[in-house]
Amino acid sequence: MASSLTCTGVIWALLSLLCAAASCVGFFMPYWLLGTQMDKPVSFGPFRRCSYPVRDEERHATVMLEQCGRYASFLGIPSLEWRICTVVTGVGCGLLLLVALTALMGCCISDLISRTIGRVAGGIQFVGGLLIGSGCALYPLGWVSEEVQQTCNNSSGQFQLGSCQIGWAYYCTGAGAAVAMLLCTWLSCFAGKKKKQYPY
Repeated sequence: MASSLTCTGVIWALLSLLCAAASCVGFFMPYWLLGTQMDKPVSFGPFRRCSYPVRDEERHATVMLEQCGRYASFLGIPSLEWRICTVVTGVGCGLLLLVALTALMGCCISDLISRTIGRVAGGIQFVGGLLIGSGCALYPLGWVSEEVQQTCNNSSGQFQLGSCQIGWAYYCTGAGAAVAMLLCTWLSCFAGKKKKQYPY
C-alpha cells in the first residue's frame, strides 16, 4: 500500500486525528463549567447541560432532574455568547475532523497529499484551531446568564467563576485546538512528498 505522506506526514496525520478527537469530544461533552444547585452537581457545555430543575407537581416543589441533555432549541441556549460559541466551535471541530480524515487517507492512498495540499490542510487546521479558540474565549462571557448564576451561588460574572469551576471538557477542547493550530500546522508543511520532476 503506497502512501503520499513522508514520515513527518504520518506523525502529522496521527496527531491531527488526536487533536480533532480531543476537540470534538470536549465540545460535545457538557463538562465545561461545573457547579452545584440544590445540593446536586450541575455541569454545562456550550449547548448541553447536566442536572436541571423541574417542577414536581405531586410534591408541589422544584426538584433537580439528574440527567444530561441538549437545550430544547438553539434559542434555548442561555446566552448569545454560548450560541455563538456553539456555532464557531462546531465549525472549527468540523474543519479539524475533515483535515484529520483526509490526512489519514493520505497514509493509504498515493498521490493524495502533495506538499501544496499539505500546506493548505495546515492552513485549514490553523483556521479550525482559531475558531475553536475563539469559541473557548467567548464561553466565559456567558457566565452572567441566570442559569449559571443560580449554579454558581449568584457570584459568577464575565470571566468570574464565583463558586463554580472549569471542567475537563473545556481544557480538552482548548488543548486539542492549540496543538492543531501550533504543532499540526507546522508539521503539515513537511507532510507531503515532493513531486518527482520528469525531464520531458
